[in-house]
Amino acid sequence: MSLTKYKQKRNFDETTEPTAGKPQKGEHIFVIQRHHATRLHYDFRLEVDGVLKSWAVPKGPSLDPADKRLAMQVEDHPYDYKDFEGTIPKGNYGAGTVYIWDKGTFELLRDDGKNFDKEALKEINAGDLKIVLKGKKLKGEFALVKMKNSDDNAWLLIKHRDKYVKEKYDSEDYTPERIKAQGIREKENARKKKAPSAYPHR
Repeated sequence: MSLTKYKQKRNFDETTEPTAGKPQKGEHIFVIQRHHATRLHYDFRLEVDGVLKSWAVPKGPSLDPADKRLAMQVEDHPYDYKDFEGTIPKGNYGAGTVYIWDKGTFELLRDDGKNFDKEALKEINAGDLKIVLKGKKLKGEFALVKMKNSDDNAWLLIKHRDKYVKEKYDSEDYTPERIKAQGIREKENARKKKAPSAYPHR
């Protein structure tokens, strides 16, 4: 899969974001990254066909089936992005704080045991991907469903009813306070730098 769009958006002389990476055979990883950029959101990434298929989830993932979370599909990311944490510098695309909120492996709910990547891409192209997550925070069955009569990249992330359901789930409740404080602090510092001088030159 092409990473052209990903690379075009970034200046790798300034950001430490990875450019490549080769997946391990025999397993497929997922990662959820809490991204405190201009707007706080969670990046949901699934390794398919050697890259991380990615969706931005504004309200974060949920273990409550009643929550149908909007998930905006974004450009593919390189495999090594699964380990990326830190601060994307001001002035760069996605500037802000990135924290690995959860990580694990995943399976296809409708796995035919033949070609994982081919089946996953088929489901993504059809706008109906059903998976089983095996993370520390997110577990069990989920569906990613493309919204009809909407933007091409608008999906819904929905938890299936299983033994891992938790009602009234808020992903922020499972984020360390130090991470929340860091993101707020960095955004405040950026805001102050943008503020005009109290005594502008005339």
